[in-house]
Amino acid sequence: MTKPTIVSKAEWTEARKAHLAKEKVNTRQRDELARERRNLPWVRVDENYVFDAPQGKVTLADLFRGKSQLIVYHFMFGPEWAEGCPSCSLLADHMNGALPHLAARDTSLVMISRAPIGEIEAFKKRMGWQFPWVSSFGNDFNHDFNVYFTPEEKAKGEVYYNYTMQPFPSDEAPGASVFYKDPETGEIFHTYSTFGRGLDTFVTAYVLLDLVPKGRDEDELPFSMQWVRHHDKYEAGAKFLDAEKPYWPKVAEKSGCCHSAEATR
Repeated sequence: MTKPTIVSKAEWTEARKAHLAKEKVNTRQRDELARERRNLPWVRVDENYVFDAPQGKVTLADLFRGKSQLIVYHFMFGPEWAEGCPSCSLLADHMNGALPHLAARDTSLVMISRAPIGEIEAFKKRMGWQFPWVSSFGNDFNHDFNVYFTPEEKAKGEVYYNYTMQPFPSDEAPGASVFYKDPETGEIFHTYSTFGRGLDTFVTAYVLLDLVPKGRDEDELPFSMQWVRHHDKYEAGAKFLDAEKPYWPKVAEKSGCCHSAEATR
């Protein structure tokens, strides 16, 4: 943390007002970026994806649950993992409370992972989440949306993630994808996807930490999200069930974890 300059209340107010002007510019830029995002072209989804859900088989169309808009969070939870990724769990903690508010604006939210549905349901119960969560283990959905990499792809040393070829520490990757279903024709369109640090805006804890003097306080960590734990594991000495930590780099470097590596933004 940078050593603070101690000033009078009047001097502080002037400094704060100068910074507020910059914040307002950033707000307007963010609004414009969001407008441009909404105006990106769409791609029709022709594949009939079928997922495993607690109630049985469901299609991508079913996941809209009567809404015309769908946000999919690609939750890192591999078929052989004992629990879901801790960083994805951090994001999920924040998204869980948004369900009724999204529904009020014609939008559904669903988590999709490659783990078996039984493992997903057990972990979801442990975490106390309410959002729908389905398994894509039986289809190519995660691979098609660039959040799962085959052994053959990994063996080449680089995979296609966040719209570029790059090394990646895991077979599974985080991301979010947005879809629209035409109410009249039932056609489904892919409108947007974001990965890596593009997911920062999902984490309200980061928004709050960016307000305090120490910020995210990650600069001295081997990688940025090393501090993150499942919300039931922050007690001293708590261990992850996956000893190999397949969601984190094998070698701790400054490059960051799957969510926040600079290469992924």
